[in-house]
Amino acid sequence: MQAAPEPVFEQPWHAQLFALSVALHAQGLFSWPEWTKRFGARLKHNGANHALNGGDDYFTAWLETLEALLVERDPKDQQQLSDLHAAWTEAYLSTPHGSPVAIKIKK
Repeated sequence: MQAAPEPVFEQPWHAQLFALSVALHAQGLFSWPEWTKRFGARLKHNGANHALNGGDDYFTAWLETLEALLVERDPKDQQQLSDLHAAWTEAYLSTPHGSPVAIKIKK
């Protein structure tokens, strides 16, 4: 019996972020050469003071790159991103350990 393959992504959000980025690329939001240039610059910036481990720090840089692209394409997205960050922080801090985090988006 063969062992199960190792997961490609350490965390579910890594896979979700990757899939979202691929879908946005497929819709024409950005080209892969544009993405790799921007993502490489973000990795270099984030790794300037310490070595990156290739896990959360890698995908945090990925998320920062995607957010910057979205805001650049449509500046009103900045407020939506800020609202989502605030809602996530509130939900995370108010959720008991071990319970699923539920975000309440204010309309």
